[in-house]
Amino acid sequence: MPKISMKQDLNVAADQVWNLIGHFNALPDWHPGVESSELKNAGQMRKLSLAGGGTIIEKLEKVDNKTRTYSYTIEDSPLPVKNYRAELTVHDDDDGCSVEWSSEFEAAGVPENDAMKAIQDVYQAGFDNLKKMFGQ
Repeated sequence: MPKISMKQDLNVAADQVWNLIGHFNALPDWHPGVESSELKNAGQMRKLSLAGGGTIIEKLEKVDNKTRTYSYTIEDSPLPVKNYRAELTVHDDDDGCSVEWSSEFEAAGVPENDAMKAIQDVYQAGFDNLKKMFGQ
């Protein structure tokens, strides 16, 4: 089962970044690949509408505002993965914070390396936009 863990350092307070990205419905606010997010089932599910078409249905598994972490699973997606579980965390660092996005999953319909590249590209697009949003 492939595992991905990527991290982005930002020269911004962890709470400031968490306030932007820490809400389960916040992906459209900071990820350029997500046009909109609609919460369902009392906020436990989100339907993401993707730039260029397509939707992803995700389920919130756990949120901990104290550790600035939430985890989620993908229920339905055009991405080449299945049994996908991810965690997004904002860590305090000496000179700001770091955002860590990690997941494990199985490849679906493509070689494992292609599935890993697809997920890495999603994470990198979000990180690149966070750097731009915080002037870095």
